[in-house]
Amino acid sequence: MDSITSYIETNKERFLNELIDLLKIPSISADSAYKNDVKTTAEAVKTQLELAGCDVVEIHPTKGHPVVYGEKIIDKNLPTVLVYGHYDVQPPDPMDLWDSEPFNPIIKPTDRHPEGAIFARGACDDKGQMYMHVKALEYMVKEQKLPCNVKFMIEGEEEVGSEHLADFIKANRDKLQNDVILISDTGMIAKDVPSITTGLRGLSYVEVEVTGPNRDLHSGLYGGAVANPINILSKMIASLHDENNHITIPGFYDKVEELSNEERAKMAEAPFSLDKYKASIDIDAVYGEEGFSTNERNSIRPTLDVNGIWGGYIGEGAKTVLPSKAFAKISMRLVPNQDWQEITQLFKTHFENIAPKGVRVKVNPHHGGQGYVTPIDSKGYQAASKAYEKTFGKTPIPQRSGGSIPIVSLFEQELKSKTILMGFGLDSDAIHSPNEHFGVWNYLKGIETIPWFYKYFTELNN
Repeated sequence: MDSITSYIETNKERFLNELIDLLKIPSISADSAYKNDVKTTAEAVKTQLELAGCDVVEIHPTKGHPVVYGEKIIDKNLPTVLVYGHYDVQPPDPMDLWDSEPFNPIIKPTDRHPEGAIFARGACDDKGQMYMHVKALEYMVKEQKLPCNVKFMIEGEEEVGSEHLADFIKANRDKLQNDVILISDTGMIAKDVPSITTGLRGLSYVEVEVTGPNRDLHSGLYGGAVANPINILSKMIASLHDENNHITIPGFYDKVEELSNEERAKMAEAPFSLDKYKASIDIDAVYGEEGFSTNERNSIRPTLDVNGIWGGYIGEGAKTVLPSKAFAKISMRLVPNQDWQEITQLFKTHFENIAPKGVRVKVNPHHGGQGYVTPIDSKGYQAASKAYEKTFGKTPIPQRSGGSIPIVSLFEQELKSKTILMGFGLDSDAIHSPNEHFGVWNYLKGIETIPWFYKYFTELNN
């Protein structure tokens, strides 16, 4: 496997150019206007899997966007690794906050990536990290270093909740059978501090609508006498947290996993600078649930956040109206043991109950998923740890993530296998935000590290 570094150096420019071509396609799954672009991206992924060495590659239509499946089976008696990733991306809005075009990738240096980073929507989440696995397979096949079987399941709906992937998995259990699932859709602590994500938060995502009068009204003639949906919605949202930033929905915390003092102390050993954290996002103070550190608030504690709010007149100049409707999109990040469907119902019941007379409230659930914790004593985790040790020269730190990959818990339920989360992004890579990027060094380091996982996982299973 030591030839991987020279292989990467020889093919570095090609690896970067291929990823850039993939990033140019605006595969925005949330917007139907980009349906053909999503399909084009699936076809591009299929082509690259074929070129990398898969013997079978298929595009499977779903009721939404297609799933790309590929496999390279060298011996059915050997272990099988199933790689999961997604080729769809978040919408790039707000466009005016990008320093460059989101679908016209450029490479430029940053403080954390002096060797350069690829700036584009999807660079880190998840096209860049998914494509590391394709190039790792290419190396193992061409250099005859593939030690076990590999399968790929690359979907196009992760950013909209993987709505149709469950049906695909249930219909293809035999095809997808594996010994471990490998995902790179997370990050690590720092370039010199590798880490393996051992936990993901769950997610409940809803949209709320508050309706008052049957039309927009003159704010002078009706203001003060009729309930204003924006005012009401703002008050209702504000009431969802108390003075300690504790969520006020009855029953919300009933099943929250409480970590021991020992576990919290272990988490606190991970390198973290609060000053650098604040500076990286240009804030002068952190904010959150009383009694917990910043790293605990964004990983082991549940949250409730407004992702968007609108209503009334928002155009240029003034228009004195009392709006008929107000809307908000709200996401709740959940910790293990919290069931996303139960939390969604608790939210719906509570939000409807706190609505005052004079307005009507509608709660529309969008999507969600369960949290997940992977054991650190599994063969998959041990193989990943040894792989990082080989390429980084140090043992990775287990770390819980604040993010969600809702489909991971379904993998274990339907395929009966554990998931290993080997991410190579950094928290500064601006995923879901303007100026998303992925370090060139991180991209190539992922390609270097992944083949070692295959080697060690195969050895541990022999």
